[in-house]
Amino acid sequence: MPTYTVLRDLAAARTGEPYGGTTEGPEAPGLGTAGLRIDVERLEKSEVRALARDPEVRAIAPIMPTRLIRPVDVEGDEPRAGGSATWGVTAVGADRSTRTGAGVTVAVLDTGIDATHPAFSGVHIVQRDFSGSGDGDKDGHGTHCAGTILGRDVDGVRIGVAPGVPTALIGKVLGDDGSGDSDMIFRGIQWAVDGGAHVISMSLGFDFPGLVEQLVARGWPADLATSLALEAYRANLRMFDALMGVVRSRQAFGPGTLLVAAAGNESKRHENPEHEIAVSIPAAAEGVISVGALGESADGLRVAPFSNTFPQISGPGVMVRSAKAGGGLATLSGTSMATPHVAGVAALWWEDVAALPVPLSALPVTARLLATATTEGIASDVDVADRGAGLVQAP
Repeated sequence: MPTYTVLRDLAAARTGEPYGGTTEGPEAPGLGTAGLRIDVERLEKSEVRALARDPEVRAIAPIMPTRLIRPVDVEGDEPRAGGSATWGVTAVGADRSTRTGAGVTVAVLDTGIDATHPAFSGVHIVQRDFSGSGDGDKDGHGTHCAGTILGRDVDGVRIGVAPGVPTALIGKVLGDDGSGDSDMIFRGIQWAVDGGAHVISMSLGFDFPGLVEQLVARGWPADLATSLALEAYRANLRMFDALMGVVRSRQAFGPGTLLVAAAGNESKRHENPEHEIAVSIPAAAEGVISVGALGESADGLRVAPFSNTFPQISGPGVMVRSAKAGGGLATLSGTSMATPHVAGVAALWWEDVAALPVPLSALPVTARLLATATTEGIASDVDVADRGAGLVQAP
């Protein structure tokens, strides 16, 4: 019997009898501050159809595999020598900004974190494992991403875009081998929203090819396996859209949450300029800011050959130096590295908007994040579809 994720919106709790009152609402025990509940249920096809009629049910989706967006090997992938800040921190203008991320809570949904790394000294770290492999980061990907967002200086080098962020919610939604499933991500998002995250950073993707391979390995014909995987992918995209709709609706009662996700590394422009893959979920979901990767070149910044097309905005994603699990620094390339630059800048904008005489919510933060992106310094022949609004810029 297939296993499904079921998203329920319980903010408008119903009474138990026609004329009775109720004290339940968005703050009711077990519902979370967003009024969401995410369940895992084993359902027959007929039961899925019946459950979809429940007015509390916003979406139903088969659980499908997810995976880490692995860093890409880039020729000459060595850190740029010199300077007191990484090239990414300088490129987005974080080292010239008066904002540091003070008062902003950031969530990183990834492979965990090396909480003992000096880059996170003084940060209040809250960890939650959804993968079943325990807290910590044996892969190193989550540590690297968190370092770019909020890391303190390491050996005199500034690696963090928003080093003043006081609290980090670290949701381990990928196991030690970099794999996970959709339910882990959905529960991680709910946990982060309930925990008061202003910004959520996700450098991961849904593994459509992996699901096809799993089904074929079980003896399914390739065409049937592809059809079922496509159905699961479509349902999970709708699940994300529904979840984002509920999150946005809660902005009437609080500041809300801004979600940022990596576009993906599946394009292969270095082999064929036409080999471009579009962003996939979660980056493709409505309301999630998708991030492409830029790298330095002799004639300006260029879209990385691996970066998936149609992102909304771009960040430094080639030869990015950040915290290495176990200590020290590591240099990695990928849209996974670009995403935390955007998440870090989002934290700076959140602090900036909080100081203005306007209602504080994710909406003006998102507007400023996208509207202030720059094309200055980007090579003139770079396609807008590949870099989005441009290079993210700090206030």
